[in-house]
Amino acid sequence: MWTSVTVPKLIQSAYPKRVWSLPKEKDQIFLTFDDGPIPKVTPWVLSELQKYEAKATFFCIGDNIKKHPEIFQQVIAEGHAIGNHTQHHLNGWNTSLEKYVEEVAAFEETFKNNTKLSLSLFRPPYGKMTSKQAQQVLKKGYQIIMWSILSYDYDANVSEEQCLQNVLKHLKPGAIVVFHDSLKAEKNLRWALPTVLETIQKKGWNAASL
Repeated sequence: MWTSVTVPKLIQSAYPKRVWSLPKEKDQIFLTFDDGPIPKVTPWVLSELQKYEAKATFFCIGDNIKKHPEIFQQVIAEGHAIGNHTQHHLNGWNTSLEKYVEEVAAFEETFKNNTKLSLSLFRPPYGKMTSKQAQQVLKKGYQIIMWSILSYDYDANVSEEQCLQNVLKHLKPGAIVVFHDSLKAEKNLRWALPTVLETIQKKGWNAASL
């Protein structure tokens, strides 16, 4: 697995059926938030997005939707997109094909029980899934959404300013940026997100959902 902020072109070309960026979108940035919803962080993220009239995509964990359905409903009510991040955030490299497919389906059931919206976006937890797992997910009609910028907001060894610069140094139209609405990421996220949103606005770009 790569460890850089941006994904090498060689890696991207090795997995052409996965979406890494949307370069044709000339004035749009795609902010994504993984691992929520949770009470302490997700409502704050929604508040910041609202301040800048920004939309985003939330790759939710099904178990967190079950625990915090009211926050999930708030994400939907405020017009953001939702993606499948599996029911329990399993690492595909350490999970059997059968179990992984069950995890994807379990999320779908949770999603169906909490909204009538359709579901077409998937992001593998940790960015890790086998080719066979990917084939099954694609067969179900999902787009597999990866990223062009990883903020590393969740990494305790990355400072708040490093997290911010990880995004700002590489930010350009069509970029898909990964943040996390999680407790692990909260410190860096609270520092970086407002400035990223302000930068997007100042450059005349739009923060859009996928």
